[in-house]
Amino acid sequence: MKTLEDIMAEDARLVILRELARQADGRLNETLVARTLDAFGYNRSREWVRTQLNKLAELGAVRLASIDRPEAEPLCVATITRAGLDHVERRHALDGVARPSPVL
Repeated sequence: MKTLEDIMAEDARLVILRELARQADGRLNETLVARTLDAFGYNRSREWVRTQLNKLAELGAVRLASIDRPEAEPLCVATITRAGLDHVERRHALDGVARPSPVL
């Protein structure tokens, strides 16, 4: 049985994929991902956001890249993959990500 934390993480991953799908280039950095999650009530740490991005990468839903910054820690950038888009568009479901609502 899934815990509330599991359900929340799966929903947050869907929020991330949907927002990436809305972007013209399919990319967002972790700071913008965190702001998007904040808007949906997921006010979590940078480490939690990175954990969700890493889980999406393990599932093949996103590709992650790191941008080095001279005066700060590296910034993670996520790019949605075909598998991530297929999940958002309800063509194929990914375990570990909440299912999108049907379009009526």
